[in-house]
Amino acid sequence: MSDALIIALAQINPVVGDVAGNIRLIREARAKAAEAGADLVVFGELCVCGYPPEDLVLKGAFLDACEAAVNDLATETAQGPALLIGAPWRVAGKLHNAALLLDHGRVTATRLKHHLPNYGVFDEARVFAAGPVPGPLSFRGVRLGVMICEDMWFSDVAETLEECGAEILVVLNGSPYEIDKSGIRNEHARARVAETGLPLIYVNQVGGQDELVFDGASFVVGGDGEVLASLAAWSIGLAPTRWSRESSGWRCEGPKAAPTSRLEGVYQAMVVGLRDYVAKNRFPGVVLGLSGGIDSALCAAVAVDALGADKVWCVMMPSPYTSDESLEDAAEVARLLGVRLDTIGIGPAMAAYESMLAPLFADRQPDITEENLQSRSRGMALMAISNKFGPMVLSTGNKSEMSCGYATLYGDMCGGYAVLKDVYKTTVFALSSWRNHHRPAGGQGPAAMVMPDRVITKPPSAELKPNQTDQDTLPPYDMLDGILECLIEGEMSLAETCAQGFDEATVRRIWRMLDRAEYKRRQAPPGVKVTSRAFGRERRYPITNAFTQAV
Repeated sequence: MSDALIIALAQINPVVGDVAGNIRLIREARAKAAEAGADLVVFGELCVCGYPPEDLVLKGAFLDACEAAVNDLATETAQGPALLIGAPWRVAGKLHNAALLLDHGRVTATRLKHHLPNYGVFDEARVFAAGPVPGPLSFRGVRLGVMICEDMWFSDVAETLEECGAEILVVLNGSPYEIDKSGIRNEHARARVAETGLPLIYVNQVGGQDELVFDGASFVVGGDGEVLASLAAWSIGLAPTRWSRESSGWRCEGPKAAPTSRLEGVYQAMVVGLRDYVAKNRFPGVVLGLSGGIDSALCAAVAVDALGADKVWCVMMPSPYTSDESLEDAAEVARLLGVRLDTIGIGPAMAAYESMLAPLFADRQPDITEENLQSRSRGMALMAISNKFGPMVLSTGNKSEMSCGYATLYGDMCGGYAVLKDVYKTTVFALSSWRNHHRPAGGQGPAAMVMPDRVITKPPSAELKPNQTDQDTLPPYDMLDGILECLIEGEMSLAETCAQGFDEATVRRIWRMLDRAEYKRRQAPPGVKVTSRAFGRERRYPITNAFTQAV
């Protein structure tokens, strides 16, 4: 029986499908842990294949590759630290989300995920079989109660482990970021600790995977509910924690990282999500339209912090309706960020479309059609640059606009990735002000301001016709976002939304806009999830939808 252990928490950034690369990351972390004298190194959920692997786990060849890599890795544990890793694993003809203990040169223990999440962005029940409620596993004479992510969100698994003699709870996680989720994780961890009296190790992965981003923020909670060790959010890291057996149970000592603020968390989610989307898909950089407005300015700042100024290409595409202020502000944003800025006037394209369509439009007055042609001309120019030189087009629309359909298909919706897709306009204002006074940890942009104050304070406008502002079409953004949060995140009825103090006619108008814009959102590029109800794989409504509500 051991009275002391060194357990290293390994917070890594795996790539879905890159089994060899992920195994290399595990080996590198194990080597560092060995230098620190670790007995055991704990990794995140499904770290061997990356999380979430989705339908990759339906391919037999993929599962064969994962299992071969695990068995090969296990041979290296004949000496040095043991490994507790996550991998897809076949048991008795069924596929499971598994935690595997690699020790003494082989796989010495297997524990299977019991609770399979089947809500929001998760659909694990479609590809994995649920395992039985697990019992503890023995490691160096210590009984470890191993759980996998969702298993910690329910009381039954931890209680069973405690009843069967577990001494330390260990949780492998692939928990995506969303606003305020770190507090929820800690609440569940403390609840399990309170129910069992056992300390708990929580290890989460970090990095972006398509529309999801993982913030890491791994931690250890003592038997009294106190956080005893933690890793920094948004960065890879390894934290050796020292455990000692006392009369009251196991105690832990380890490093503690400073927490991040709410706004910094949202900003870092966008930075890490974009960085990994570009890097993991091997794009050389990004190109975006820089209009002089706040959305494109914030997107440019995020891109520079994520990729570096040399990989961000901005293009100003003025029309006859573009103001001198916008031209000046776009140039100043580019100067502050140190990015390349080119100007491509879309006047010739507007004239060409006007001439091409004149025979068909002869008896019609100009309307939103001509406005959309401007936006689509800009989209065509950006896609031409992308095709010719290789950078991915970055879409700059925010969640408020996408909710209401205040966006042009094949125009400003054009792009490979949408940084602000899940960020409301009011949050865009707050983030822009925050970034002008703070550089995020690891950010590659300037330590000083990234946009002139006028970009933040002037009325937002698409500038597709004279004297246009967003509020010609939409309610004030503080009102709009409040209504949208009720309808989207809260899934409230019209009556419930009105009961929050909003005008009935306005609520009904916004609800109709939200409902009718589903066909546009279905064609939008992916973008990082930051709220509890993101468009895309999480909020899924039918395009053809005849349901109506009465207040």
